[in-house]
Amino acid sequence: MTSKVGLAVGIFSSALALSACQIAPKPATDSQAQAASPMATLSDSDGDGVPDNIDRCPSTPKNVVTDDYGCEVAISIGRGLKMEYRAFFDKDSSEILPKYQAELDKVGLRMQEHKTAIIRIEGHSSKSEVYSADLSKPNPLAQARADNVKNYLMSKFDIAPNRIKAVEYGANRPIAPSDTEEGNMLNRRVYALATEPEKQKSH
Repeated sequence: MTSKVGLAVGIFSSALALSACQIAPKPATDSQAQAASPMATLSDSDGDGVPDNIDRCPSTPKNVVTDDYGCEVAISIGRGLKMEYRAFFDKDSSEILPKYQAELDKVGLRMQEHKTAIIRIEGHSSKSEVYSADLSKPNPLAQARADNVKNYLMSKFDIAPNRIKAVEYGANRPIAPSDTEEGNMLNRRVYALATEPEKQKSH
């Protein structure tokens, strides 16, 4: 009788141990955690703000103005300050992620140094965020992305609103194909260019 009770207790204990192993969740590895975050895939080897997978000029020198595809642009708008800013957004969100706030802080500080500098902010969305077939309609989400960058500069760095222009282009200017989630992620963006106007010549 004692041996039967001992056998039953042993079987019951083994069943509990097996059940615990099946229920306990496995801790996420670093690679799994990175895969869960869409922003983790935006690598930028040359540091020009354009992700590698759409960068057509992968060896762009630092501190030059580039287009949406990472190639240098020769601009003659003013002298002194020529600075660009890029940020990407989660789907259906206009919140500026912390990693892009740090870059925006640099823009704000430079605009404080250059008192006459102005900035143009362009807000964009992906086609996966447009729930209307008519892309010509105003896009509130793209506008909110541009406005949030504008409001950040105004509130944190006391930049006057007349020095900032925020516009939206909706999903009309994609920089990546819209038939993949990665492409849509790249199109959910803001692009801004800060410049200092030419000084008026005195007569």
